[in-house]
Amino acid sequence: MAELIPIEIHEYKLKWLPGFSVRLHSDMVDEGKKWCRRNLDRSEWSMSSWTAVYEHTFHFENVLNAQNFEIAMGRFANQ
Repeated sequence: MAELIPIEIHEYKLKWLPGFSVRLHSDMVDEGKKWCRRNLDRSEWSMSSWTAVYEHTFHFENVLNAQNFEIAMGRFANQ
């Protein structure tokens, strides 16, 4: 995807959210963000903070990205 400005990224995400979700233990939030930044374009993922006790939810446009993220996060994902 071409380089988008922040408002364009926001508007693009609104079209696919909530997408494919992966719940992640709050202790792993920084690792989750690092993985997303290394592996995905900013328009392909989003994060909702504190969706449950000790939990954040990552949202992905693509099911394959969600599955790869879940595998990478191991036992801390979708507990």
